[in-house]
Amino acid sequence: MTSQTAKVVLSLDAHAVDSLKDGVNFKKNPEDSKCYIIYKSEEGLRACKNQCKHQGGLFIKDIEDLDGKTVKCTKHNWKLNVSTMKYVNPPDSFMQDELEVEALEGGGLQLLELDPEDPWLEDPRETLELQPGEVQVTYLTHACMELQLGSCRFLFDPWLQGPAFAQGWWLLHEPPADWSDRLCGADLVYISHMHSDHLSYPTLKVLSERRPDMPIYVGDTSRPVFWYLERSEVKLTNINVVPFGTWQNVDEHLRYMILMDGVHPEMDTCIIVQYKGHMILNTVDCTSDFAGGASGFPMTFYGGKYTDSWKAQFVKNERKKLLNYKASLVKSLQPKVYCPFAGYFVEAHPSDRYIKETNTKNSAADLNALINKQAPEIKTWTPQPGAVLDLGLALRDPSDSRAVRAPPADTKVLKDNWDFGLYVNEQNSAIGADIFTYPEWIQFYYTWAGFDNYNLVVRVIETDDNFQPFPNGFDYLVDFSDLTFPAERPDREHSYLELKNRVGVMRWVVLNGISRDPDIYHHNDLPQVHCGVGQTVFNAG
Repeated sequence: MTSQTAKVVLSLDAHAVDSLKDGVNFKKNPEDSKCYIIYKSEEGLRACKNQCKHQGGLFIKDIEDLDGKTVKCTKHNWKLNVSTMKYVNPPDSFMQDELEVEALEGGGLQLLELDPEDPWLEDPRETLELQPGEVQVTYLTHACMELQLGSCRFLFDPWLQGPAFAQGWWLLHEPPADWSDRLCGADLVYISHMHSDHLSYPTLKVLSERRPDMPIYVGDTSRPVFWYLERSEVKLTNINVVPFGTWQNVDEHLRYMILMDGVHPEMDTCIIVQYKGHMILNTVDCTSDFAGGASGFPMTFYGGKYTDSWKAQFVKNERKKLLNYKASLVKSLQPKVYCPFAGYFVEAHPSDRYIKETNTKNSAADLNALINKQAPEIKTWTPQPGAVLDLGLALRDPSDSRAVRAPPADTKVLKDNWDFGLYVNEQNSAIGADIFTYPEWIQFYYTWAGFDNYNLVVRVIETDDNFQPFPNGFDYLVDFSDLTFPAERPDREHSYLELKNRVGVMRWVVLNGISRDPDIYHHNDLPQVHCGVGQTVFNAG
Protein backbone atom coordinates (compact mmCIF):
# COMPACT_ATOMS: atom_id res chain seq x y z
CA MET A 1 0.00 0.00 0.00
CA THR A 2 1.17 3.54 -0.74
CA SER A 3 0.91 6.15 1.99
CA GLN A 4 -1.98 8.60 1.97
CA THR A 5 -1.29 12.17 0.83
CA ALA A 6 -3.24 15.43 0.68
CA LYS A 7 -3.47 17.12 -2.73
CA VAL A 8 -4.58 20.74 -3.25
CA VAL A 9 -7.25 20.70 -6.00
CA LEU A 10 -8.42 24.31 -5.83
CA SER A 11 -7.12 27.53 -4.27
CA LEU A 12 -9.15 30.72 -3.79
CA ASP A 13 -7.75 34.07 -2.70
CA ALA A 14 -9.42 36.28 -0.11
CA HIS A 15 -11.41 38.22 -2.72
CA ALA A 16 -12.80 35.01 -4.23
CA VAL A 17 -13.73 33.71 -0.78
CA ASP A 18 -15.50 36.97 0.08
CA SER A 19 -17.48 36.72 -3.17
CA LEU A 20 -18.93 33.30 -2.28
CA LYS A 21 -22.69 33.63 -1.86
CA ASP A 22 -24.79 31.79 0.69
CA GLY A 23 -25.80 28.41 -0.67
CA VAL A 24 -24.35 26.66 -3.73
CA ASN A 25 -21.27 28.02 -5.53
CA PHE A 26 -19.73 26.47 -8.67
CA LYS A 27 -15.96 26.96 -9.10
CA LYS A 28 -13.51 25.85 -11.79
CA ASN A 29 -9.78 25.38 -11.43
CA PRO A 30 -8.31 27.46 -14.27
CA GLU A 31 -5.20 25.28 -14.42
CA ASP A 32 -6.88 21.93 -15.18
CA SER A 33 -10.52 23.04 -15.82
CA LYS A 34 -11.83 20.64 -13.16
CA CYS A 35 -15.01 21.80 -11.43
CA TYR A 36 -16.00 21.94 -7.77
CA ILE A 37 -18.99 22.87 -5.64
CA ILE A 38 -18.69 24.96 -2.46
CA TYR A 39 -21.68 25.28 -0.13
CA LYS A 40 -21.68 28.28 2.21
CA SER A 41 -23.85 28.55 5.34
CA GLU A 42 -23.71 29.91 8.89
CA GLU A 43 -22.03 26.66 9.92
CA GLY A 44 -19.15 27.26 7.49
CA LEU A 45 -18.10 25.81 4.14
CA ARG A 46 -18.49 22.33 2.65
CA ALA A 47 -17.06 21.27 -0.70
CA CYS A 48 -17.01 18.39 -3.17
CA LYS A 49 -16.11 17.62 -6.76
CA ASN A 50 -18.67 18.61 -9.36
CA GLN A 51 -19.06 14.99 -10.36
CA CYS A 52 -22.03 12.75 -9.78
CA LYS A 53 -21.19 9.55 -7.95
CA HIS A 54 -23.62 7.61 -10.16
CA GLN A 55 -21.95 7.87 -13.57
CA GLY A 56 -19.73 10.94 -13.31
CA GLY A 57 -22.05 13.59 -14.74
CA LEU A 58 -21.71 17.31 -14.01
CA PHE A 59 -24.09 19.01 -11.62
CA ILE A 60 -25.97 22.20 -12.46
CA LYS A 61 -28.31 24.44 -10.48
CA ASP A 62 -31.59 22.69 -9.65
CA ILE A 63 -34.34 25.10 -10.74
CA GLU A 64 -36.84 23.21 -8.58
CA ASP A 65 -34.76 23.81 -5.46
CA LEU A 66 -36.30 26.54 -3.30
CA ASP A 67 -33.75 26.37 -0.47
CA GLY A 68 -30.57 26.83 -2.48
CA LYS A 69 -29.13 23.52 -1.30
CA THR A 70 -29.65 21.07 -4.16
CA VAL A 71 -27.87 20.51 -7.49
CA LYS A 72 -28.98 18.26 -10.36
CA CYS A 73 -26.87 15.92 -12.50
CA THR A 74 -27.02 16.57 -16.26
CA LYS A 75 -26.87 12.85 -17.13
CA HIS A 76 -29.73 11.20 -15.25
CA ASN A 77 -31.21 14.00 -13.11
CA TRP A 78 -29.83 12.65 -9.88
CA LYS A 79 -30.00 15.30 -7.16
CA LEU A 80 -27.48 16.08 -4.43
CA ASN A 81 -28.20 18.13 -1.30
CA VAL A 82 -24.83 19.86 -0.89
CA SER A 83 -25.64 21.05 2.64
CA THR A 84 -25.67 17.42 3.81
CA MET A 85 -23.73 15.76 0.94
CA LYS A 86 -26.59 13.27 0.61
CA TYR A 87 -28.23 12.27 -2.66
CA VAL A 88 -31.94 13.00 -2.37
CA ASN A 89 -33.05 11.65 -5.74
CA PRO A 90 -33.05 8.71 -5.74
CA PRO A 91 -33.35 8.72 -1.95
CA ASP A 92 -31.14 6.60 0.29
CA SER A 93 -28.56 6.07 -2.44
CA PHE A 94 -25.10 7.60 -1.90
CA MET A 95 -23.19 10.02 0.22
CA GLN A 96 -21.01 12.41 -1.78
CA ASP A 97 -17.28 12.30 -1.01
CA GLU A 98 -16.29 15.60 0.56
CA LEU A 99 -13.16 17.67 0.11
CA GLU A 100 -11.44 19.22 3.07
CA VAL A 101 -11.65 23.02 3.30
CA GLU A 102 -8.47 24.59 4.68
CA ALA A 103 -8.42 28.29 5.60
CA LEU A 104 -5.31 30.22 4.56
CA GLU A 105 -3.56 33.21 6.02
CA GLY A 106 -5.03 36.38 4.64
CA GLY A 107 -8.54 35.01 4.10
CA GLY A 108 -8.03 32.59 1.22
CA LEU A 109 -8.76 28.86 1.22
CA GLN A 110 -7.72 25.57 -0.34
CA LEU A 111 -9.73 22.47 -1.16
CA LEU A 112 -7.82 19.31 -0.31
CA GLU A 113 -8.39 15.80 -1.63
CA LEU A 114 -7.02 12.86 0.32
CA ASP A 115 -5.45 10.20 -1.90
CA PRO A 116 -6.41 7.44 -1.67
CA GLU A 117 -9.77 8.59 -0.30
CA ASP A 118 -10.61 5.48 1.75
CA PRO A 119 -7.38 3.50 2.25
CA TRP A 120 -8.92 1.42 5.03
CA LEU A 121 -11.11 -0.32 2.41
CA GLU A 122 -8.05 -1.84 0.78
CA ASP A 123 -7.07 -5.38 1.74
CA PRO A 124 -10.39 -6.21 3.47
CA ARG A 125 -10.53 -8.91 6.12
CA GLU A 126 -13.30 -11.29 7.08
CA THR A 127 -15.34 -10.16 10.07
CA LEU A 128 -15.21 -12.77 12.83
CA GLU A 129 -17.46 -13.01 15.86
CA LEU A 130 -16.04 -11.53 19.05
CA GLN A 131 -16.29 -13.43 22.31
CA PRO A 132 -17.32 -11.65 25.54
CA GLY A 133 -14.24 -10.08 27.11
CA GLU A 134 -12.15 -10.39 23.95
CA VAL A 135 -12.26 -6.68 23.04
CA GLN A 136 -12.65 -4.24 25.92
CA VAL A 137 -12.35 -0.45 25.89
CA THR A 138 -11.48 1.18 29.21
CA TYR A 139 -11.82 4.95 29.61
CA LEU A 140 -9.06 6.54 31.69
CA THR A 141 -9.49 10.31 31.26
CA HIS A 142 -9.89 13.03 28.57
CA ALA A 143 -8.57 11.44 25.32
CA CYS A 144 -6.91 8.45 26.96
CA MET A 145 -8.48 5.05 26.27
CA GLU A 146 -7.04 1.60 26.83
CA LEU A 147 -7.97 -1.05 24.27
CA GLN A 148 -7.63 -4.73 25.11
CA LEU A 149 -7.66 -6.56 21.78
CA GLY A 150 -7.13 -10.25 22.36
CA SER A 151 -3.77 -10.48 24.14
CA CYS A 152 -2.63 -6.98 23.12
CA ARG A 153 -3.19 -3.73 25.04
CA PHE A 154 -3.20 -0.44 23.13
CA LEU A 155 -3.21 3.01 24.80
CA PHE A 156 -4.25 6.32 23.21
CA ASP A 157 -3.02 9.87 24.01
CA PRO A 158 -2.01 9.50 27.67
CA TRP A 159 -2.57 12.85 29.41
CA LEU A 160 -2.93 11.51 32.95
CA GLN A 161 -1.30 14.11 35.18
CA GLY A 162 -0.25 17.74 35.16
CA PRO A 163 -1.70 20.63 33.14
CA ALA A 164 -2.02 21.26 29.41
CA PHE A 165 -1.43 24.57 27.63
CA ALA A 166 0.79 26.01 30.37
CA GLN A 167 -1.66 26.23 33.28
CA GLY A 168 -4.82 26.74 31.21
CA TRP A 169 -6.31 23.21 31.18
CA TRP A 170 -6.45 20.58 33.89
CA LEU A 171 -8.01 17.12 33.91
CA LEU A 172 -11.72 17.05 34.73
CA HIS A 173 -11.75 13.34 35.62
CA GLU A 174 -9.60 11.54 38.16
CA PRO A 175 -7.76 8.76 36.30
CA PRO A 176 -7.97 5.25 37.80
CA ALA A 177 -5.54 4.78 40.67
CA ASP A 178 -3.53 2.24 38.66
CA TRP A 179 -3.08 4.51 35.61
CA SER A 180 0.71 4.41 35.71
CA ASP A 181 0.71 0.59 35.77
CA ARG A 182 -1.72 0.53 32.84
CA LEU A 183 0.43 3.00 30.90
CA CYS A 184 3.73 1.26 31.55
CA GLY A 185 2.21 -2.18 30.96
CA ALA A 186 0.73 -1.41 27.55
CA ASP A 187 2.06 -3.13 24.44
CA LEU A 188 1.99 0.00 22.32
CA VAL A 189 0.99 3.67 22.63
CA TYR A 190 -0.46 5.98 19.96
CA ILE A 191 -0.11 9.77 20.25
CA SER A 192 -2.18 11.76 17.78
CA HIS A 193 -0.49 15.17 17.79
CA MET A 194 1.69 17.57 19.73
CA HIS A 195 -0.92 19.52 21.70
CA SER A 196 -0.23 19.06 25.38
CA ASP A 197 -3.63 17.54 26.20
CA HIS A 198 -2.53 14.62 23.97
CA LEU A 199 1.26 14.74 24.19
CA SER A 200 1.72 15.19 27.93
CA TYR A 201 5.34 15.41 28.99
CA PRO A 202 4.48 15.22 32.74
CA THR A 203 2.80 11.88 31.96
CA LEU A 204 5.52 10.65 29.61
CA LYS A 205 8.13 11.43 32.26
CA VAL A 206 6.53 8.71 34.41
CA LEU A 207 6.64 6.33 31.46
CA SER A 208 10.27 7.13 30.62
CA GLU A 209 11.41 6.44 34.18
CA ARG A 210 9.81 2.99 34.22
CA ARG A 211 9.81 1.91 30.59
CA PRO A 212 11.76 4.18 28.22
CA ASP A 213 11.60 1.60 25.41
CA MET A 214 7.78 1.61 25.21
CA PRO A 215 6.81 1.35 21.50
CA ILE A 216 5.18 4.71 20.68
CA TYR A 217 3.58 5.32 17.28
CA VAL A 218 2.87 8.69 15.65
CA GLY A 219 1.90 9.85 12.16
CA ASP A 220 4.39 11.17 9.64
CA THR A 221 3.30 14.80 10.02
CA SER A 222 5.43 17.63 8.62
CA ARG A 223 5.37 19.15 12.09
CA PRO A 224 6.75 16.26 14.17
CA VAL A 225 4.74 15.18 17.19
CA PHE A 226 7.89 14.99 19.33
CA TRP A 227 9.22 18.39 18.23
CA TYR A 228 10.29 19.28 21.77
CA LEU A 229 11.46 15.86 22.97
CA GLU A 230 15.10 16.85 23.49
CA ARG A 231 14.18 20.03 25.33
CA SER A 232 11.69 18.14 27.54
CA GLU A 233 14.50 15.93 28.90
CA VAL A 234 12.08 12.99 28.75
CA LYS A 235 14.04 9.92 27.64
CA LEU A 236 12.05 7.77 25.22
CA THR A 237 13.94 5.41 22.93
CA ASN A 238 11.31 3.69 20.77
CA ILE A 239 9.33 6.35 18.88
CA ASN A 240 8.08 5.12 15.51
CA VAL A 241 6.91 7.47 12.73
CA VAL A 242 4.25 5.76 10.60
CA PRO A 243 3.25 6.70 7.02
CA PHE A 244 -0.37 7.74 6.52
CA GLY A 245 -3.02 5.42 5.16
CA THR A 246 -1.12 2.13 5.41
CA TRP A 247 -2.08 -0.86 7.52
CA GLN A 248 0.43 -1.66 10.28
CA ASN A 249 0.16 -5.32 11.28
CA VAL A 250 0.53 -6.15 14.97
CA ASP A 251 -0.47 -9.82 14.89
CA GLU A 252 -2.65 -12.22 12.93
CA HIS A 253 -5.89 -10.44 13.85
CA LEU A 254 -4.81 -6.91 14.83
CA ARG A 255 -3.68 -4.01 12.67
CA TYR A 256 -4.01 -0.24 12.73
CA MET A 257 -3.84 2.69 10.32
CA ILE A 258 -2.94 6.32 11.10
CA LEU A 259 -4.72 8.91 8.96
CA MET A 260 -3.92 12.58 8.39
CA ASP A 261 -6.35 15.34 9.24
CA GLY A 262 -7.60 17.01 6.06
CA VAL A 263 -7.80 20.44 7.72
CA HIS A 264 -4.45 20.38 9.54
CA PRO A 265 -2.45 17.68 7.72
CA GLU A 266 0.82 19.21 8.93
CA MET A 267 0.02 18.36 12.54
CA ASP A 268 -3.14 16.39 13.29
CA THR A 269 -3.90 12.67 12.91
CA CYS A 270 -6.51 10.07 13.79
CA ILE A 271 -6.36 6.28 13.92
CA ILE A 272 -8.35 3.19 12.90
CA VAL A 273 -7.73 -0.01 14.84
CA GLN A 274 -9.01 -3.23 13.25
CA TYR A 275 -9.35 -6.50 15.14
CA LYS A 276 -10.86 -9.61 13.50
CA GLY A 277 -12.43 -7.38 10.86
CA HIS A 278 -14.06 -5.01 13.37
CA MET A 279 -12.97 -1.36 13.15
CA ILE A 280 -12.57 1.12 15.99
CA LEU A 281 -12.20 4.72 14.76
CA ASN A 282 -10.62 7.28 17.08
CA THR A 283 -11.09 10.69 15.42
CA VAL A 284 -9.30 12.49 18.30
CA ASP A 285 -9.27 16.23 17.39
CA CYS A 286 -9.78 15.81 13.64
CA THR A 287 -13.48 16.59 14.00
CA SER A 288 -13.00 18.77 17.12
CA ASP A 289 -14.14 17.66 20.54
CA PHE A 290 -17.76 17.69 21.66
CA ALA A 291 -17.33 20.07 24.59
CA GLY A 292 -16.19 23.25 22.86
CA GLY A 293 -14.36 25.94 24.75
CA ALA A 294 -10.99 25.09 23.24
CA SER A 295 -10.04 28.72 22.60
CA GLY A 296 -9.54 31.89 24.60
CA PHE A 297 -11.99 33.72 22.36
CA PRO A 298 -14.13 35.53 23.38
CA MET A 299 -13.56 34.98 27.09
CA THR A 300 -10.20 36.77 27.05
CA PHE A 301 -11.54 39.90 25.32
CA TYR A 302 -13.20 42.95 26.86
CA GLY A 303 -14.30 46.39 25.75
CA GLY A 304 -16.57 47.35 22.87
CA LYS A 305 -19.12 44.65 22.11
CA TYR A 306 -17.43 42.09 24.36
CA THR A 307 -19.83 42.34 27.29
CA ASP A 308 -20.61 39.35 29.51
CA SER A 309 -24.06 39.03 27.93
CA TRP A 310 -22.56 39.08 24.40
CA LYS A 311 -20.03 36.41 25.39
CA ALA A 312 -22.71 34.23 26.97
CA GLN A 313 -24.84 34.35 23.82
CA PHE A 314 -21.85 33.71 21.57
CA VAL A 315 -20.71 30.70 23.61
CA LYS A 316 -24.27 29.34 23.72
CA ASN A 317 -24.62 29.58 19.94
CA GLU A 318 -21.22 27.98 19.32
CA ARG A 319 -22.00 25.12 21.70
CA LYS A 320 -25.31 24.46 19.95
CA LYS A 321 -23.69 24.46 16.49
CA LEU A 322 -20.97 22.10 17.70
CA LEU A 323 -23.48 19.73 19.29
CA ASN A 324 -25.56 19.57 16.11
CA TYR A 325 -22.47 19.10 13.96
CA LYS A 326 -21.19 16.21 16.07
CA ALA A 327 -24.58 14.51 16.17
CA SER A 328 -24.94 14.86 12.39
CA LEU A 329 -21.44 13.49 11.86
CA VAL A 330 -22.08 10.45 14.05
CA LYS A 331 -25.40 9.81 12.33
CA SER A 332 -23.73 9.89 8.91
CA LEU A 333 -20.96 7.49 10.01
CA GLN A 334 -23.47 5.00 11.46
CA PRO A 335 -21.19 3.32 14.01
CA LYS A 336 -22.55 0.43 16.06
CA VAL A 337 -21.27 2.13 19.25
CA TYR A 338 -20.24 5.76 19.82
CA CYS A 339 -18.38 7.30 22.75
CA PRO A 340 -17.61 11.05 23.04
CA PHE A 341 -14.21 11.77 24.52
CA ALA A 342 -11.26 14.20 24.36
CA GLY A 343 -13.40 16.96 25.87
CA TYR A 344 -12.99 16.33 29.59
CA PHE A 345 -10.92 19.28 30.78
CA VAL A 346 -11.51 22.19 33.13
CA GLU A 347 -9.96 25.60 33.77
CA ALA A 348 -9.31 24.58 37.35
CA HIS A 349 -6.64 27.06 38.46
CA PRO A 350 -8.19 29.74 40.71
CA SER A 351 -6.83 32.52 38.52
CA ASP A 352 -8.94 31.19 35.62
CA ARG A 353 -12.24 31.24 37.47
CA TYR A 354 -13.70 33.87 35.12
CA ILE A 355 -12.88 31.79 32.05
CA LYS A 356 -14.27 28.66 33.67
CA GLU A 357 -17.55 30.38 34.52
CA THR A 358 -17.88 32.10 31.14
CA ASN A 359 -16.64 29.25 28.97
CA THR A 360 -19.52 26.83 29.55
CA LYS A 361 -19.27 23.56 27.66
CA ASN A 362 -21.39 20.79 26.23
CA SER A 363 -21.62 17.59 28.22
CA ALA A 364 -21.10 14.15 26.75
CA ALA A 365 -24.53 13.18 28.05
CA ASP A 366 -26.14 16.04 26.09
CA LEU A 367 -24.46 14.91 22.89
CA ASN A 368 -25.41 11.29 23.39
CA ALA A 369 -29.02 12.28 24.10
CA LEU A 370 -29.15 14.17 20.79
CA ILE A 371 -27.64 11.20 18.93
CA ASN A 372 -30.13 8.84 20.57
CA LYS A 373 -32.94 11.11 19.35
CA GLN A 374 -31.65 11.42 15.78
CA ALA A 375 -30.25 7.90 15.37
CA PRO A 376 -31.73 5.57 18.00
CA GLU A 377 -30.09 2.55 16.35
CA ILE A 378 -26.63 3.76 17.49
CA LYS A 379 -25.58 2.67 20.96
CA THR A 380 -23.95 5.52 22.88
CA TRP A 381 -21.65 5.37 25.91
CA THR A 382 -20.95 8.23 28.32
CA PRO A 383 -17.78 7.06 30.06
CA GLN A 384 -16.46 7.50 33.58
CA PRO A 385 -12.89 6.76 34.70
CA GLY A 386 -12.33 3.02 34.82
CA ALA A 387 -15.61 2.17 33.04
CA VAL A 388 -15.33 -0.64 30.48
CA LEU A 389 -17.14 -1.31 27.21
CA ASP A 390 -17.22 -4.97 26.16
CA LEU A 391 -17.46 -4.75 22.38
CA GLY A 392 -18.33 -8.42 21.93
CA LEU A 393 -21.41 -8.09 24.14
CA ALA A 394 -22.37 -4.70 22.66
CA LEU A 395 -22.32 -6.03 19.10
CA ARG A 396 -24.33 -9.12 19.95
CA ASP A 397 -27.05 -7.17 21.74
CA PRO A 398 -26.79 -3.36 22.14
CA SER A 399 -29.43 -3.48 24.86
CA ASP A 400 -27.39 -5.92 27.00
CA SER A 401 -26.67 -4.07 30.23
CA ARG A 402 -23.52 -6.16 30.71
CA ALA A 403 -21.94 -4.52 27.65
CA VAL A 404 -20.90 -1.55 29.78
CA ARG A 405 -19.28 -2.21 33.15
CA ALA A 406 -19.40 0.72 35.52
CA PRO A 407 -16.32 1.63 37.56
CA PRO A 408 -16.12 0.32 41.13
CA ALA A 409 -18.54 1.96 43.54
CA ASP A 410 -15.78 3.83 45.39
CA THR A 411 -14.28 5.30 42.20
CA LYS A 412 -13.55 9.02 42.34
CA VAL A 413 -14.94 10.50 39.13
CA LEU A 414 -14.17 14.23 39.27
CA LYS A 415 -10.83 15.65 40.32
CA ASP A 416 -10.74 18.10 43.20
CA ASN A 417 -6.97 18.46 43.60
CA TRP A 418 -4.49 19.24 40.83
CA ASP A 419 -1.25 19.93 42.74
CA PHE A 420 -1.01 23.36 41.17
CA GLY A 421 2.17 24.35 42.95
CA LEU A 422 4.28 21.55 41.49
CA TYR A 423 3.63 22.65 37.91
CA VAL A 424 2.90 26.37 38.19
CA ASN A 425 6.00 27.00 40.31
CA GLU A 426 8.15 25.40 37.60
CA GLN A 427 6.59 27.67 35.01
CA ASN A 428 6.95 30.75 37.24
CA SER A 429 10.63 30.02 37.74
CA ALA A 430 11.15 31.85 34.44
CA ILE A 431 10.10 35.15 36.02
CA GLY A 432 13.43 35.76 37.72
CA ALA A 433 15.66 34.83 34.79
CA ASP A 434 18.56 37.25 34.31
CA ILE A 435 17.45 38.25 30.82
CA PHE A 436 14.43 40.08 32.22
CA THR A 437 16.54 42.57 34.16
CA TYR A 438 17.37 44.16 30.79
CA PRO A 439 14.61 45.86 28.74
CA GLU A 440 16.45 44.84 25.57
CA TRP A 441 14.80 41.39 25.80
CA ILE A 442 11.61 42.95 24.40
CA GLN A 443 13.20 44.03 21.14
CA PHE A 444 15.15 40.78 20.92
CA TYR A 445 12.04 38.65 21.37
CA TYR A 446 9.78 40.46 18.90
CA THR A 447 12.55 40.64 16.32
CA TRP A 448 12.96 36.89 16.64
CA ALA A 449 9.19 36.40 16.33
CA GLY A 450 9.31 38.24 13.01
CA PHE A 451 5.87 39.88 13.01
CA ASP A 452 6.01 42.98 10.81
CA ASN A 453 4.27 44.77 7.94
CA TYR A 454 1.00 44.90 9.88
CA ASN A 455 -0.80 48.17 10.57
CA LEU A 456 -1.13 47.13 14.18
CA VAL A 457 0.04 48.59 17.47
CA VAL A 458 -0.02 46.43 20.59
CA ARG A 459 0.34 47.50 24.19
CA VAL A 460 1.67 44.67 26.37
CA ILE A 461 1.27 44.87 30.14
CA GLU A 462 2.90 42.26 32.39
CA THR A 463 0.58 41.33 35.25
CA ASP A 464 0.21 38.97 38.16
CA ASP A 465 -2.39 36.16 38.13
CA ASN A 466 -5.14 38.67 38.95
CA PHE A 467 -4.19 40.87 36.00
CA GLN A 468 -2.83 43.61 38.20
CA PRO A 469 0.40 45.27 37.02
CA PHE A 470 3.37 43.15 38.05
CA PRO A 471 5.84 44.96 40.36
CA ASN A 472 8.76 46.12 38.22
CA GLY A 473 7.09 44.47 35.23
CA PHE A 474 7.18 45.86 31.71
CA ASP A 475 4.48 47.95 30.02
CA TYR A 476 5.40 48.69 26.40
CA LEU A 477 4.15 49.35 22.86
CA VAL A 478 5.04 47.38 19.75
CA ASP A 479 4.36 48.91 16.34
CA PHE A 480 4.19 46.01 13.91
CA SER A 481 4.22 48.19 10.81
CA ASP A 482 7.99 48.56 11.11
CA LEU A 483 8.68 46.55 14.29
CA THR A 484 9.56 49.51 16.48
CA PHE A 485 8.86 50.19 20.15
CA PRO A 486 7.47 53.74 20.45
CA ALA A 487 6.85 55.54 23.72
CA GLU A 488 3.41 56.66 22.50
CA ARG A 489 0.86 55.45 19.97
CA PRO A 490 1.52 56.81 16.47
CA ASP A 491 -0.74 59.49 14.97
CA ARG A 492 -1.83 57.41 11.94
CA GLU A 493 -5.00 55.31 11.91
CA HIS A 494 -4.17 51.78 13.03
CA SER A 495 -5.57 48.66 14.65
CA TYR A 496 -4.84 48.56 18.35
CA LEU A 497 -4.78 45.81 20.97
CA GLU A 498 -4.05 45.89 24.67
CA LEU A 499 -2.77 42.60 26.06
CA LYS A 500 -2.52 41.82 29.73
CA ASN A 501 -0.09 38.94 29.95
CA ARG A 502 0.53 36.99 33.10
CA VAL A 503 4.19 37.43 33.73
CA GLY A 504 4.93 33.76 34.41
CA VAL A 505 3.38 32.53 31.17
CA MET A 506 4.82 35.28 29.00
CA ARG A 507 8.35 34.99 30.31
CA TRP A 508 8.26 31.20 30.09
CA VAL A 509 7.34 31.52 26.39
CA VAL A 510 10.13 34.05 25.83
CA LEU A 511 12.69 31.69 27.37
CA ASN A 512 11.43 28.54 25.64
CA GLY A 513 10.20 29.92 22.34
CA ILE A 514 7.40 28.58 20.19
CA SER A 515 7.56 26.49 17.04
CA ARG A 516 7.36 28.58 13.87
CA ASP A 517 7.44 25.85 11.22
CA PRO A 518 4.99 25.85 9.61
CA ASP A 519 4.27 29.51 10.41
CA ILE A 520 0.59 29.55 11.37
CA TYR A 521 0.65 32.54 13.66
CA HIS A 522 0.23 35.47 11.25
CA HIS A 523 -3.31 36.82 10.88
CA ASN A 524 -4.20 40.00 9.01
CA ASP A 525 -7.23 42.24 9.61
CA LEU A 526 -6.99 42.11 13.40
CA PRO A 527 -9.98 43.70 15.17
CA GLN A 528 -9.73 46.93 17.13
CA VAL A 529 -10.49 45.51 20.57
CA HIS A 530 -8.95 45.32 24.01
CA CYS A 531 -7.82 41.90 25.23
CA GLY A 532 -7.52 41.51 28.97
CA VAL A 533 -8.54 38.29 30.66
CA GLY A 534 -6.20 35.76 29.12
CA GLN A 535 -3.01 33.95 29.87
CA THR A 536 -1.06 35.10 26.83
CA VAL A 537 -1.68 35.36 23.13
CA PHE A 538 1.21 33.01 22.49
CA ASN A 539 -0.05 29.87 24.21
CA ALA A 540 -3.72 29.90 23.33
CA GLY A 541 -4.93 26.30 23.04
